[in-house]
Amino acid sequence: MPQNGPRAGFLYPGYSAEDDYPAIERALGGVSLPVVHTLMREDAHRVDALLDIGGADVLAEGARALRGLGVQAAVWACTSGSFVFGWDGAAAQVEGVREAAGVPASSTSFAFVNAARHLDVRRVAVAATYPADVAERFGAFLGHAGIEVVALSARGIVTAAEVGTLGRAEVLEFVAANNHPDAEAILVPDTALHTVSWLDDLEARVGKPVLTANQVSVWEGLRLAASTSGPRPRTGLGTLFATPATAAAPGPVPVPVQPI
Repeated sequence: MPQNGPRAGFLYPGYSAEDDYPAIERALGGVSLPVVHTLMREDAHRVDALLDIGGADVLAEGARALRGLGVQAAVWACTSGSFVFGWDGAAAQVEGVREAAGVPASSTSFAFVNAARHLDVRRVAVAATYPADVAERFGAFLGHAGIEVVALSARGIVTAAEVGTLGRAEVLEFVAANNHPDAEAILVPDTALHTVSWLDDLEARVGKPVLTANQVSVWEGLRLAASTSGPRPRTGLGTLFATPATAAAPGPVPVPVQPI
């Protein structure tokens, strides 16, 4: 495991697509991406369950474990378990993780906003695995940041466990089916969904940037760990990782971000 490169830690609820993190660690090289699994009392994409999954007590315990691992940044790697709290609640959630971990912190929901800004993306399609009521909350979160959602789909999967079973062909078809001609990028929220091994395939299929939950979480963590605008550009991990900060406008902003 690298000792001198950026070391970003992730709080991940339960077990479903956590193997995306060692996969992207291997692809990047020279970075360390430790994962701490947080308590998930009920695996359900349902508002009450998500509020419990992202509760302050649960995240504080995980963040203290990350602190013990010597990370330089901490990310709550759960989209629905952050945006379900609303903009201000998600910001307070990040602050709690920062205090417990003792390092800069963020969450996947804010990572999506920062990644979109990094690519100067203002209109998006959302391909969500969630039930419709949960997906709509993600759309509202993006709208708060000034990102227009031109199309929002909801696959209606209730559990992270089921999401984690979707394979390459199913993920490519799902994302492609929910493209929209007015969208500058497609956002795929849900860290339970495997995507990082197929990022270039996804973008080739739809002909535009695709931002996925585990991808933006890692990008955000490395951005914070390196105390720069992002990791060095590289190919193989989608447009997000290939785009240098100098090419983006207006570029990423500190988390919690402020509404435009």
